[in-house]
Amino acid sequence: MSGEVGVSQPTLGKWLSILEASFVIFRLPPYHRNFGKRLNKSAKLYFTDPGLAAYLLGIENPEQLERDPLVGGLFENLVVVEALKSRTHRGHDPNLYFFRDHNGKEVDLLYPDGNEVIPVEIKSAQTFDASFTKSIYYFQKLSKSNRAGRIIYAGDTEFASEHYEVRNFKSAFTP
Repeated sequence: MSGEVGVSQPTLGKWLSILEASFVIFRLPPYHRNFGKRLNKSAKLYFTDPGLAAYLLGIENPEQLERDPLVGGLFENLVVVEALKSRTHRGHDPNLYFFRDHNGKEVDLLYPDGNEVIPVEIKSAQTFDASFTKSIYYFQKLSKSNRAGRIIYAGDTEFASEHYEVRNFKSAFTP
């Protein structure tokens, strides 16, 4: 990231530390259980307030947001922050992760549930598409887990199948 911003890695590290200490951003660590594959071990950065991220991108109204190419990233940020709040408001450690292997296969969020994790795919789409399930199936096969995954999206239709449940982002982390 330091090359993209045009500063040295130590300088970027200091800036990120200040933003973390100020609770402006937080890091979502990678899930690094040994699956016999090379995994990405770099954390993902999220804004604690997705509204601040939108402001810094110059987004001033909902219409502008809908057309912005970063709407998916902002939506993912919103959902991850809600998962973080859900866990901490219930008195739990967040213990949230994401998964990405060296081939770029990724699960946006791994949400703890007892001794297992729920693979969560986050999509800003308002219509469900079966392709949203690919990363969940990949993770279930890799982890040898029968735990149903979750797809969180902007649509209103909610339903469940044997391998996943589909939820609107407003009710994504309610019991």
